Amino acid sequence: MTADPALAAPLETFSRRDVGRVGGKNASLGEMLGRLGHAGVRVPGGFATTAEAFRRFVASNALGPLIDDRLARLSRKQATLEQTGAAIRAALLAAPWPEALAQAVRAAYADLCTREGVPDLPVAVRSSATAEDLPDASFAGQQETFLNVSGADAVLDACRACYASLYTDRAIAYRRLKGFEGVEIALSVGVQRMVRADLGGSGVMFTLDTESGFDRVALVDAVWGLGETIVQGASTPDEHQVFKPLLDRPDLSPIVSRRLGAKERCMRLRPDGTTETNDTAPEDRARFVLSDAEALALARTAAAIEAHYGVPMDIEWARDGRDGDLFIVQARPETVQSRAAAGALRSWTIRRKGPRLLTGLGVGEGVAAGPVQRIDAARDIARFRDGSVLVTSTTDPDWVPVMKRAAAIVTDHGGRTSHAAIVSRELGLPAVVGTGEATRVLEDGRQVTVSCAEGDQGAIYDGVAEFQAHEQCIADLPATRTHVMLNLADPSAAFRWWRLPADGVGLARMEFVVSNHVRAHPMALCRPDRVSDPETRATLAELTRGFDDPRDYFVETLAGGLARIAAVLHPRPVVIRMSDFKTNEYAHLLGGADFEPEEENPMIGFRGASRYYSDDYREGFALECRAIRRLRETLGFDNVVVMIPFCRTVPEADRVLAEMAANGLARGTAGLKIWMMCEIPSNVILAEAFATRFDGFSIGSNDLTQLTLGVDRDSDRLASLFDARDPAVTWMIRTVIAKAHAAGVTVSFCGQAPSDDPAYARLLVAAGIDGLSVSPDGFLDVKRLVAAAEAEIAAG
Repeated sequence: MTADPALAAPLETFSRRDVGRVGGKNASLGEMLGRLGHAGVRVPGGFATTAEAFRRFVASNALGPLIDDRLARLSRKQATLEQTGAAIRAALLAAPWPEALAQAVRAAYADLCTREGVPDLPVAVRSSATAEDLPDASFAGQQETFLNVSGADAVLDACRACYASLYTDRAIAYRRLKGFEGVEIALSVGVQRMVRADLGGSGVMFTLDTESGFDRVALVDAVWGLGETIVQGASTPDEHQVFKPLLDRPDLSPIVSRRLGAKERCMRLRPDGTTETNDTAPEDRARFVLSDAEALALARTAAAIEAHYGVPMDIEWARDGRDGDLFIVQARPETVQSRAAAGALRSWTIRRKGPRLLTGLGVGEGVAAGPVQRIDAARDIARFRDGSVLVTSTTDPDWVPVMKRAAAIVTDHGGRTSHAAIVSRELGLPAVVGTGEATRVLEDGRQVTVSCAEGDQGAIYDGVAEFQAHEQCIADLPATRTHVMLNLADPSAAFRWWRLPADGVGLARMEFVVSNHVRAHPMALCRPDRVSDPETRATLAELTRGFDDPRDYFVETLAGGLARIAAVLHPRPVVIRMSDFKTNEYAHLLGGADFEPEEENPMIGFRGASRYYSDDYREGFALECRAIRRLRETLGFDNVVVMIPFCRTVPEADRVLAEMAANGLARGTAGLKIWMMCEIPSNVILAEAFATRFDGFSIGSNDLTQLTLGVDRDSDRLASLFDARDPAVTWMIRTVIAKAHAAGVTVSFCGQAPSDDPAYARLLVAAGIDGLSVSPDGFLDVKRLVAAAEAEIAAG
């Protein structure tokens, strides 16, 4: 018995040109099976019924007029969505299979069983509509899937149920929302060898950052069991972000972020092929679904698929729990960030915001405010008030009609690839997902502001904040001799600025990553026995859970945070300043109070270089060095330059460089460059001597002004005297630039003054500064100021 290829054929006989014949999903599966096997892309074998088969099924049962009539009545508001869908589905489910179609499906299934060598092969049966996976609509989750189906009769029943799912209430509503009402839609059915992901794990991948559109990372989400819990938002997945440009280096592990998800629920198969969802075992919640090697393998597969298609991709994967094999089970073009305007940069300013009530994963970069409306179930969506903030546990495709009427969306559960996140991006709505307790904390009618403009972490603030959107054009920026770079500190917000044509990162503050991501004092992790407070010891133990040595937690967390900054403008240079906390700031870290002295004036006390070789901090500095080595050697970011702050004397410089070399960071080894902050008058006076020890200087104008003028920069009484434009300060700047250039050393400037004062930018350019490093929101203005200053100077 041979299948009629006009009705059913092996998947590999189709390609992406066959969307009209077998729908977007099956066309893509066929494309990968037939053309990407050599690249290591593994897709379960199977076959697909065609759109022609669906049309014959409908025609032979004379269902066309019924379907058209029911949809027309819905458009004229003579019937409800529920009545329309129920009537069409009932007719399709009651219709018998025409003999020719049934024979074609049976023959294709028999051929698949023979090829796989398994009688009555268990298969997954999935719907593939001819209008899905289009550039402006994902159609995610609109049609049905049936798992672990075995035997020809059961396959036929599942195919008929897939046909009926073309007219679920949510599928009809979504097509109307996307403007496909009245367009002829047909359905193909894909039948593939069953991958027992219910015994292993599964997830979703994107070949770009879903929030910023940063196109050089792959996002890999993972849960235990079947991946439906991700889309449903029932489980907050593990998340890996992998830097794609370094994936071709087998000696590297370029995972720039790894977040352990709660994985609250796990969906598995029952023996009858139906599914059940239960709480995930505590030991499984506490460990990652994927090893680093598996995450890298999946990211390489994603990169290969993206390279073949030539566009960013949205990919589903599954791991068979019986043998651990990884498979791709769906791939389609990403439909939101890939269409964002390349020449524009949008940012938001939030002022006078109320107390923060909740946090979660931020989706998008927008801000919205409105009254809370909590909806507990889809049956209650009719009472939703337009313009409210929708607060619920999770969403699914049935919620789309109400989601498009919301100002913003907040959920208890879910990750970046949950249904709520996917649809919010398509609708352009800010959403905060995975808050854990929004439905408990946020009561109906409460005015709140939902912010997704402050990095990866989204926040809900009490009350209506003042906020404003800014649109900046980044096209046609002038070229400049003077490098214009970025000051970055927050890894969670770094990807937002990848579109800026900056010449690198001139200042990345390590202490910000330590304070906000590591949170623990490094010496408390080296010497936990010296932490006196029992509650702090317990917090540190919880923070470092999963690490055999708490010091490894510091190294991996710090390296990961810095990696996100190093990735943004790779391979352009990224200057990372080693920690420059003052003692009072260090004391506020977990466990810090037991290791920091009390000083009358921490601003000129035990800070910067003096700490690094001191017995009181040497072990902590060794961890900082280990994190930099991991960043450069394991993750692969050798574009990183290291900078030493507050280095008072030449002998101190020698001691710090020796300490770094002892920790594997010798200047010049593997191309490592080491810079010094120029922020003390002694740095200017002895610039020639410092220049023989460092590869570059970066002028820190705040401390240089403070120490040149003898003015406490934090003093309100002396604020009028603190002026970086004072002739004494500008003399210092001109002098160190001249001395550095005479010694062949580059010199940059990191400070706010050029952003605030065009005359200051011109002063620095006229003095021959090699680079300016500014905050991202000031980059475009400073770039234009520098170009104007260079042109004016050239003109005389």
